[in-house]
Amino acid sequence: MPYSRLYYHCVWSTKGREPFIDDIVAPVIAQSVHDSYEEKGLRLHGVGLMPDHVHLAITIPPRFAIADVIGRVKGAATFRVNSASYASGRPKFAWQAEYGVLSFAEKHLPDVHAYVTDQPARHAANRLWPHFERWDDPDPPT
Repeated sequence: MPYSRLYYHCVWSTKGREPFIDDIVAPVIAQSVHDSYEEKGLRLHGVGLMPDHVHLAITIPPRFAIADVIGRVKGAATFRVNSASYASGRPKFAWQAEYGVLSFAEKHLPDVHAYVTDQPARHAANRLWPHFERWDDPDPPT
């Protein structure tokens, strides 16, 4: 097995930025994320949930493609939310197709972990790191 120390901050939003992640849905998504990472033997450092988006601080070994991991995590959470008993009568839950991912150095893990897990307070106080809140790039490199 190769040696690696790869750290990522990931963010993605609900479809249409609808505030679907409420007090009922949030624990289902959080548990699904935890289960998805345990299942693959990946390292989840922190989860932050807002009504319309999710932040993760994660380590993904090089044998896994980031896009595949994020796709599986999003898919598993969608399935759990939509198949739960409370889901009938609620709008169908979905994520936007896009996501953002940034790498960071191991020495920044405590700061990124705090940022990710303290999302409600950070949003309330408008103490956001703008580059950590993006999941799209209006000006991609050419």
